[in-house]
Amino acid sequence: MKPVSSQSTVSEKDINPLRDQIDEIDKKLVALLNERSTLANKIGHIKQQLGLPIYMPAREKIILSNVMKINPGPLPPEAMRRLFERIIDETRALERQKYQSQ
Repeated sequence: MKPVSSQSTVSEKDINPLRDQIDEIDKKLVALLNERSTLANKIGHIKQQLGLPIYMPAREKIILSNVMKINPGPLPPEAMRRLFERIIDETRALERQKYQSQ
């Protein structure tokens, strides 16, 4: 993808191809997030069978550390941390719904 230069003449039509690319990335993100959730649910099922808690702070800390290490930017590390904390929270909520009677 070629960056739009501030010195070149641009118009609103230059936005549409970029939006199309974002739409394609969003489709991939949705698929990947659902794939991640499926795997987390399999782990949740195993945790239930083993009598392990859904929330495992040490594992969450490892995930967040890994994500921050591999993040090349432009999102700053703390933004990436917040995004993944939210992903983890939603996945954990799904595990609780499915595997814990509360």
